[in-house]
Amino acid sequence: MRMGAFKHVGVVSWCIAIAVCIGLSLWSGIDAIGDAIASAGWGLPFVVLTRAVTVAISGVGWWLLYPTPQRVRARVAVLIRFVREAVNALMPLTQVGGDVIGARLLTFWAIPGPLAAAGVVVDVLIQAVTLILFAACGLVMLVALGADMTVAKTALASLAVAAAVVGGLYLAQRGSARRIVHVVLGRLGDGNWRALGTVDAVYRSFAVIYARWPNLLASSALHMAGWLIGVAEVLIGLSYMGHPVSLGEALVIESLIHVVRGAAFAIPSALGAQEAGLIVLCGMFGIPPDEAFALSLMKRAADVVIGLPGLVSLQVLEGRRLRAT
Repeated sequence: MRMGAFKHVGVVSWCIAIAVCIGLSLWSGIDAIGDAIASAGWGLPFVVLTRAVTVAISGVGWWLLYPTPQRVRARVAVLIRFVREAVNALMPLTQVGGDVIGARLLTFWAIPGPLAAAGVVVDVLIQAVTLILFAACGLVMLVALGADMTVAKTALASLAVAAAVVGGLYLAQRGSARRIVHVVLGRLGDGNWRALGTVDAVYRSFAVIYARWPNLLASSALHMAGWLIGVAEVLIGLSYMGHPVSLGEALVIESLIHVVRGAAFAIPSALGAQEAGLIVLCGMFGIPPDEAFALSLMKRAADVVIGLPGLVSLQVLEGRRLRAT
């Protein structure tokens, strides 16, 4: 019953998000949006290429987290990272559904389930920490540019909440949280001894990953590089639409739109939230709503172009697994 209710909530949020997008497109002007997209021309392939580079870099950063004896090849981790991105962007799930699927896919290469899960959790944590740092850079740039302080205050409040959530996620991976899980499962009955064993294995995997701090630093550096390279999406998209912005302005737009997407993590693909956020952020720098909406559509197009091969890969991998069993 609860699962059914959860699915209904997902469908409702999906429908509301679509309605918001339709409303924003009508308000911005469908013809104007179409003209802006048409003017982008060859900008779209470059935006797609930029996205592919950032996803690949994130895949290598994730790959570095695993211990060398049990590590898959780098190209396998990159492939699964594209699958994670595809599921998060294109399927009607929350924006963490792809991470769960990514952990499962790693087990196809004989990676123990607890280690696969722990690696994904740490990878998500590193992504969140580096995103907060990236957004903080954007916030500093926003203040330096003398833009709307209302937006700056809102972004600062969002970052404070995000930092608290990330801190909670990190603490949940420490030993004290492990004891709490043991107590809870223990009170549920004796039949949970297998679950307790899995919890122990996951926390042992956390310890192994966190003990390799040079790899953690390298992974963090790669994730940060990925966020910074992503600024090129805004630079390229708006430049080809005939409304170029400075590097600082692009940094503000790209970093803070990720904050908006993060806040809307429960909405599939942050549909509607991304469009509204870009209209507000671009508006601070004199970019009209139709071009802001067109920029969002370019980003959505990159999601599709990058995501479809990822979904096909997911089906192929699952099909091979099914035939092998």
